[in-house]
Amino acid sequence: MFCGEYKNTIDSKGRIIIPAKFREELGEKFVVTKGLDNCLYGYSLEEWSNFEKKVKELPQTDKYVRTFTRFFFSGATECELDKQGRVLIPSNLREYAKLEKNVYTVGVSSRFEIWAKDTWEQYISEENIDTDEIASKMALLGI
Repeated sequence: MFCGEYKNTIDSKGRIIIPAKFREELGEKFVVTKGLDNCLYGYSLEEWSNFEKKVKELPQTDKYVRTFTRFFFSGATECELDKQGRVLIPSNLREYAKLEKNVYTVGVSSRFEIWAKDTWEQYISEENIDTDEIASKMALLGI
């Protein structure tokens, strides 16, 4: 399980250090792809395989399913950690998430996310997150 929030930097070659706790869960190879909310999603190969199986079961005749599938799979790339625990984020993914110098790596249960610093800080600001409204919605979902 991925959890926690880590400040990080991306180097001039487009590499970031993956937090040690995440590396244990990921193994040497994993998948990074475009995520929702202008961030990147990272999955262990096992979780990516589970996700892929679920998507394959969806009706490909549905326009939204096709769009969803294209969105996640067109940007997906298998990544490998180097000896320093770094991973190269491909330029198309860096551009999509607007990753420049400062980033956050955030654990989100079965995946992790990589956010541009400004995007993450704006996203989690009090003006964007209404905890009472979220609690009400989650209660409707049985959480």
